[in-house]
Amino acid sequence: MEELNELLNFQFLGNTLEKYCWFVGILIFGIIFKRLLSKFSSKLLYRLFKRYSNEMSSENFFLILHKPFTTLILLIFFYIAINQLKYPDAWKLVTRDEFGLKMLLDKAFQIIFFSTVIWIMLRIVDVIGVILKKKADKTESKSDDQIVPFLIDALKVVVVIIGLFVILGTVLQLNVGSLVAGLGIGGLAIALAAKETIENLLGSFTIFLDKPFVQGDLVKVNDITGVVEKVGFRSTRIRTLEKTFVTIPNKKMVDTELDNLSLRTFQRAKFTIDLKYNTPPQKIRLITDEINTFLSSHPSTNSDHQVKFSDFGSSSLMILVIFFVASTEYDIFLNVKEEVNFKIMEIMAKHQAEFAYPTRSLIIEKTQDQSF
Repeated sequence: MEELNELLNFQFLGNTLEKYCWFVGILIFGIIFKRLLSKFSSKLLYRLFKRYSNEMSSENFFLILHKPFTTLILLIFFYIAINQLKYPDAWKLVTRDEFGLKMLLDKAFQIIFFSTVIWIMLRIVDVIGVILKKKADKTESKSDDQIVPFLIDALKVVVVIIGLFVILGTVLQLNVGSLVAGLGIGGLAIALAAKETIENLLGSFTIFLDKPFVQGDLVKVNDITGVVEKVGFRSTRIRTLEKTFVTIPNKKMVDTELDNLSLRTFQRAKFTIDLKYNTPPQKIRLITDEINTFLSSHPSTNSDHQVKFSDFGSSSLMILVIFFVASTEYDIFLNVKEEVNFKIMEIMAKHQAEFAYPTRSLIIEKTQDQSF
């Protein structure tokens, strides 16, 4: 026993072996039980949310908050463990109230701790976002589907700003009131520097107030056509028909001409059929009449269709075809257009008419030599 006490009282860098054992033991305990403690903390918080909404399961709630809670628990155990040790007297370090190694390490730990708390708050905002999104999905209106992501982003910005002020005031001990006043003095310079960002933010408010489109609408902005997936602070994200993801500044969304294709009652198809120049007029009349008859009888097209022999092209006789599909769904439009195209091919084959392709005739004139 005496030998064990002597071993535990053995000092290294100003601390006994017993203190190092406590340090390691507390860290190991925290690493082993971090998941259990994280799950327990998540369940306690989940009960609070469950009183107001049953939109999320406890498993999903735990998955969202697991990493930040685990990090916070490890930081707490590390703080308890590190307090079992002291700095060697030989280092002659100043106190935590004076600038030096102790102060720097202490401030660094506090910044990491408060940053983890901010991380947890951001994840809680994500939980609120999931709950609100599921509630919005149950309603027929698309406006709430669009405004929920915007509100969540706004809450995150507020959380981060408050967290930064807490770190500046509590950890760095800065005068937050004076800092805010200083920001007010430099507000003009900041506004000028962030001119485009402010314009895009105002553009987002214009989108929410005027509602030229809502999330899920098919829109066309300049040469970009796609479905609106999200309206954020600065930009609108659109999934194009080619399945690419395009981000457009909100200022551009409200300043340029925007065609909301989802608000159309019909979709128009317009194209030409090019026939060879040797096609007789009687065949052209029969072809146009049969296409007209087919479009009139089709259940998905209206009576405003036009099939006319329109132009004499450079290498073909041109039949103009215009019809309207009574659906706003792009897939239905493509299906109807495909049916019409196949029917046109059948009509062309029936009348033994041929499609034209670009051709060019070269005429060579033979001249006779004149002798004098």
